[in-house]
Amino acid sequence: MAEVLGWAVLIVGLLVSIALHELGHMIPAKRFGVRVSEYFVGFGPTLWSRRGKETEYGVKAIPLGGYVRLVGMIPPETAVKPVRGTGRIARIIADTREAAVEEIREGEDHRAFYHLTWWRKAIVMFGGPFVNLLLAVLIFTGVMAVMGTPTTPTLTVSQVTACVPAVGASDCTAADPASPASQSGLQAGDTITAVDGVEMTEWKDLTAYVGARPGEDLELTVLRDGESVTLDLTPAERERAVTDADGAVVTDASGAVVTETVGYMGIYPEIAMERSATAGLAYTGEVLATTADVVIHLPQRVWDVARAAVGLEERTTDSVMGIVGVGRVAGEISSLEAPGYTIGERVADMLMLLGGLNLALFAFNMIPLVPLDGGHIASALWQAVKNAYAKVRGLPRPAPVDVARMMPLAYGVFALLLVMGVVLVYADIVAPVSVV
Repeated sequence: MAEVLGWAVLIVGLLVSIALHELGHMIPAKRFGVRVSEYFVGFGPTLWSRRGKETEYGVKAIPLGGYVRLVGMIPPETAVKPVRGTGRIARIIADTREAAVEEIREGEDHRAFYHLTWWRKAIVMFGGPFVNLLLAVLIFTGVMAVMGTPTTPTLTVSQVTACVPAVGASDCTAADPASPASQSGLQAGDTITAVDGVEMTEWKDLTAYVGARPGEDLELTVLRDGESVTLDLTPAERERAVTDADGAVVTDASGAVVTETVGYMGIYPEIAMERSATAGLAYTGEVLATTADVVIHLPQRVWDVARAAVGLEERTTDSVMGIVGVGRVAGEISSLEAPGYTIGERVADMLMLLGGLNLALFAFNMIPLVPLDGGHIASALWQAVKNAYAKVRGLPRPAPVDVARMMPLAYGVFALLLVMGVVLVYADIVAPVSVV
């Protein structure tokens, strides 16, 4: 049930984000006088619709997108340079132009999108992605201002593990010995103040002291319910990989991982949370940079996912995911059972996931290829270049950029995106990414 709830929250959040994205296009378009004939959330068969003064609003069955139909995005043949030839590409261009011109009502040609100045076109097309960017900033800022952001581990125990798990494992088995912390009587909520009379002020001091003393009898002083309690604990011996100053695993000349024996207690610390009204903006910049890098290298990333889907390599935790993978992550978050993992923290994690999806929508839609918003923005900027050149040369105002000529490219981009989507869905099913 919790996983279903996670899926439901994700779908509703995405639909709201998509609906607001399309509003980001529609509102400035109407403000500039363009007739908007349709505003729909979803694709496929119509589930519900209602006609306003001149716009039909509705919801469709497949919740994987949305659209607004801006009348006159493609200029008529009389306004642009004629397309030569009678081949398949010429036919695609002509059919697309004819369908667009038919949407323009008699006497309303002045309300067609192609008549807008270049900067108004850019505003209309950027409005959608900008809404997603703004939503991400608001979500991140809200979560970090209310819930805070994790900063440093404290000396307060958040969880006591039941065993000493095998190297490389995280779950306990019947063969694993009991953890020293559970045997000593340490409890969640205890704050360790000293070990062998040595005052502890930071988590790293505690781990360094205990880690250097595997098998030695230690005396822990903890603060429990306002009272000082003394506990005896003998750290277990456990192998771990040696890391350098940058956190990278150290290997020897043969490539084998270098390990060391350290003392192990079997506890997790509480993480200090810091509330900030400005951290959300900084975090948005960090995530956006990472997301942009993923988008730039998207073909390579999808190729890696395809190889993982057929068993040629392991799928990494930072792998690009499709809607199925994101839904699985949402389900894991909503169904995770962990000590101290509160409902508030669960909601915050779901919101952070939604914020990340909005940033992904922003970055993806800014790709300068039609039919994406970035492609239409690029055509508007090209119109600005043409206008400036004509003005400098004293030439007549140039014809509007002919978006119809880009339709063959748009179909190719759409087909490529469809193939990528199928690959990601398949990989999310057979080689899923797990975050918990």
